[in-house]
Amino acid sequence: MLGWRDWKRMTAPEIALQIGVLALVIAVVLGAYISATVNLSEMGITSGFSFLDRDTGWGYSFSLIERTIDDTYRKTLLIGFMNTLFVGFISIFFATILGFVIGTMRDSQNPGLKALSSIYVQIFRNVPLILQIVFLYSILIHFPGPKQAFSIGDMIFMSNRGVMVPILTIPLWTMAAAAVASIALAYGLIRSGVSTLRMVLTWLSGTAGLVVLAILLFTPEGSNIVSVPYLKGLKFREGLTLPVELIAMIIGIVLYSAAYIGEVVRGGLDEVPKGLIEAGESLGLGRFVIWWTIKMPMALRSIIPPLGNQWIFTMKATTVGVAIGFSDLFYIVSTSITQSGQTLELIGILMACFLAVNFTLAQIVSLINARLALKGYD
Repeated sequence: MLGWRDWKRMTAPEIALQIGVLALVIAVVLGAYISATVNLSEMGITSGFSFLDRDTGWGYSFSLIERTIDDTYRKTLLIGFMNTLFVGFISIFFATILGFVIGTMRDSQNPGLKALSSIYVQIFRNVPLILQIVFLYSILIHFPGPKQAFSIGDMIFMSNRGVMVPILTIPLWTMAAAAVASIALAYGLIRSGVSTLRMVLTWLSGTAGLVVLAILLFTPEGSNIVSVPYLKGLKFREGLTLPVELIAMIIGIVLYSAAYIGEVVRGGLDEVPKGLIEAGESLGLGRFVIWWTIKMPMALRSIIPPLGNQWIFTMKATTVGVAIGFSDLFYIVSTSITQSGQTLELIGILMACFLAVNFTLAQIVSLINARLALKGYD
């Protein structure tokens, strides 16, 4: 993007050329919009966003909030967007952790760990993501039924209906507020001058404190803090049911993205000068201490930029859920186009949502990168 100083350095013909190109782009976009509006009107299809207030009349597999078939398109699209964010950020979190483990194993001196991580990367990086998700989905739907469900401590159950887990009984908006506060805390810590280790520990303890505070303040009086699922008839009651589509999506995206993140981490660790490692060894430092205090802090400066690109790719990868019927934003938009015929408006909403999310991720990565950059001294 051109700044004010760039414009000041331009000559009059160069400025006129820039203005002309901008005017041409605006004219082309405006002409395409007018042409599409006229053509849709001739076909009897009304344009605009008034359809958002109409009822959908159809259901879908998963939602974080209460839903019915009488929901409007506006609420249904919001649910799809929430599902996309839910899967995307959970996948980013676990893929990043697993990717750092795989990358560290690839950089280790242990032949067994190096071979095992190399096999993992070659398998999951070279098999298409959509194929992995369909394969996982095929396995999960052949699990036993609810009465024969696998149980972990009579609290977590796995069947062909999905995974039933305990859930906090506090309102969803309270957890959302705690999540926003946790993100704000992370932003403040990134902008501060605290060390990386102290920043991580402070964020973890602060987030745990926010969750505990939300439980104490907003748990309904006389009710249990945790709702535990139990079998009644042929259906599990209470708790939270995670459908097989959601489980297949998260596992597939995490395993696939972790393979790429592992390669990013390995490349960053390889770029650390050998002299620094030898200096640590000469001081008698152990392997873990060298990895934590020397290799990883130095490697992060080259890891973060490509890692941010992988985070953005992981968020976009949620669109493959349409192959197994998971109700993410792409699936909801696709179904809405079929039902309402408002193609341009719905595609525009889809593009705007992904643009906003990925732009936000890019800004977060930029902040982290600036936080880790070497500071110069005058």
